[in-house]
Amino acid sequence: MALRSVIHGLWMASIVIQVLLTAVVLAKKLWLKSPIFSSYVFLNLLGAAATYVAARDAMAYFYTYWIFEAIGIVLGLAVVREIFTHVFSPHPALRDLATMIFRAAVVALVVLAFTVIYVQSGNARSIPNAVLLAAEATRIVEVGLIMFLFISSSAFGLHWRQSVFGIALGLGMFAAVELVTVTLIGHVSSATVLTLMLVRGVSFSTSLLIWLGYLLVPERATSNAEIPKRAQLEQWNQAVMELISR
Repeated sequence: MALRSVIHGLWMASIVIQVLLTAVVLAKKLWLKSPIFSSYVFLNLLGAAATYVAARDAMAYFYTYWIFEAIGIVLGLAVVREIFTHVFSPHPALRDLATMIFRAAVVALVVLAFTVIYVQSGNARSIPNAVLLAAEATRIVEVGLIMFLFISSSAFGLHWRQSVFGIALGLGMFAAVELVTVTLIGHVSSATVLTLMLVRGVSFSTSLLIWLGYLLVPERATSNAEIPKRAQLEQWNQAVMELISR
C-alpha cells in the first residue's frame, strides 16, 4: 500500500507540473516554434485529467488510459521528428530525408498495432498488447535517434543551453526508462510491476521538470565557433540532394 501511495503522489505531482508547463508553453507561445511538442504537452495534461476523472470506473479508466497512451506514443515519435527538423532546418535535403523516414516509421507502427489487435481480437487485452508492442518499437526508435543526436551534437550545432536540447534530453530520458518498462512489464511479478511504475513516474516527472526548466531559463544562441563540423554536414546535405534529384 505504501508503494501505491507513493505512485499516486507522483501522479498528482506530475499533474501539477504539467499544469505549470502548459502555462509556460502558452505564455511563451511555444506552439509557433514547436507545435508538435506543444501538442504533446497539451495531450499529456489532457490525458492526465481524463484518466483522473475516469479512475472511479475500471472499464472507463482502462480505455481512457490506453487511448491516450496510443496517441502519446505516435505523438512522442513526432516530437523526435520535430527536433530533427529544427536541427536540420539549414539543410533541406537532410530534413526531407528525416521526414520520409519518420512517416514510414509511423505507418509501420500503426500497421503493427492493428495487426496485433486483429490477431488477438477475442482477447480483452489485445489493445494494451498492441500498444505495448508499438511502444517498445517506438521507444527503440526514439532512444536510438536521440542518442545519435547527442553524439553528433557538435556537428549539428546543438548546444546544451538550447531549448531543443532540453526537449531532446527530457524525452530521451523518459523514452529510455519507458523502453525498459514496456519490455519487462509482461514478464515480471505484480510487485515488480509496481516498482517499474514508480521508476516510470519518477522519470516522467523529471522529464517534465527538465522541460519546464529549459523553457524558463533564457536560451543561448549557437555561434559558428561551436559548429566545427558544419562543412561535413553540408556535404551530407549536398550528397542527399544529388541522390534525390537523380
